[in-house]
Amino acid sequence: MDNSQILKTDFKKGGVMSTAISSVALRVRGYQLDGYGHVNNARYLEFMEEGRWAFFDDHPRLIKQLHEAGRAFVVVNLNIDYRAAAVQNDDLQIMTGMVDVGDRSAICHHRIVRQDGVLVAQADLTFVLLDIKANKAAPIEGDVREVLEGLVVDKGAFLA
Repeated sequence: MDNSQILKTDFKKGGVMSTAISSVALRVRGYQLDGYGHVNNARYLEFMEEGRWAFFDDHPRLIKQLHEAGRAFVVVNLNIDYRAAAVQNDDLQIMTGMVDVGDRSAICHHRIVRQDGVLVAQADLTFVLLDIKANKAAPIEGDVREVLEGLVVDKGAFLA
């Protein structure tokens, strides 16, 4: 399976996910491990960040609307559920998508799965939009809201 297939295929079921969910494959390296030989908990934040960058790459209209509106994503809360250890040379799939858009914040969901289908971690990341000029949180409205709402998926879509 080449990288392009890995990026859009669920390891566990082999099915194609929603196009609103981005996916990136990563191999666990030795420098990402802690003294117990598994991925250090802080490294999962970096894995999820990689997932969000892939999401932005896959949805250039969102980035365009954010830039035009003078807005930026700012993380305000992250809740992670660690489920299984990942170790050196594990191939992980990091899936990222929007699951809720409110008036002033939205929720991005991450799911990290090992190639054998085991759920390693999942997280809900709440973000606000920063008005870059005013340097304060702004309501989610207009074209940015339209794009975000068009990307919302149910968490069940991460299992398809």
